[in-house]
Amino acid sequence: MDFLAVRGGGDLASGTIHRLFASGYRVLVLECDRPTAIRREVAFCEAVYDGAAAVEGVTARRVDSFRECQEIWGAGEIPLMVDPQGKILREYRPAALIDGILAKQNLGTDRSMADLTIALGPGFSAGEDVDYVVETMRGHNLGRIIREGSALPNTGIPGVIAGYGKERVIHAPAGGVIRCQSRIADIVEKDQILGWIGEVPVKASLTGVLRGIIRDGARISEGMKIADIDPRKEQKKNCYTISDKARCIAGSVLEILLSEGVPPYGK
Repeated sequence: MDFLAVRGGGDLASGTIHRLFASGYRVLVLECDRPTAIRREVAFCEAVYDGAAAVEGVTARRVDSFRECQEIWGAGEIPLMVDPQGKILREYRPAALIDGILAKQNLGTDRSMADLTIALGPGFSAGEDVDYVVETMRGHNLGRIIREGSALPNTGIPGVIAGYGKERVIHAPAGGVIRCQSRIADIVEKDQILGWIGEVPVKASLTGVLRGIIRDGARISEGMKIADIDPRKEQKKNCYTISDKARCIAGSVLEILLSEGVPPYGK
């Protein structure tokens, strides 16, 4: 049909969703019922909880049926549906399917789900699971289009910013429900308490801008990524904009669509 489906609405997937929308494509986002985005100010998946979410002037709105999708597209917005298995695609076949879950493994996407299938990151083999894979590892190959084989395996080590790598990311010191005391874009100091999981404090790993933190009230498991700090205090505005990494990946997805003859809506 004349729409694209994207599985996942986290911050990296949202960069692709935003680029495709801006290029004239009709996009349907498929999410799980409890997404756990960290950079929530730039993640369309927040519409699952709030009914709508805006990223750089583009709004995604939660829907429950394909009929509602038509209405949302007509209003110049992006429909988002809770459908982690992609059941809607059995009835309405998209022109292309992009797996942007970034789970580091394949959670059910296969080439039978659309005429063209693209996966972001590791866990997929181009030419087998999907038609194309886009590299998501920071470095020389970021955004590279893979036509045969897989993306680089996940290292678990985040990209380095201002000399800090793994220190930037905070993992849950315990399992349970988190109660956040700090908000995205707050300036935090090292060892400052950002929130609590039961009686266990969640402390800032370094001084900087709280670029992302999981939603207050989320139920999390020990060791789960729950926050992200940018050591550059002057970059507070970056909390509200799509990252360079997400934009690079988005450009590669757009290139694939155009090279495969998948035009924007109405073209």
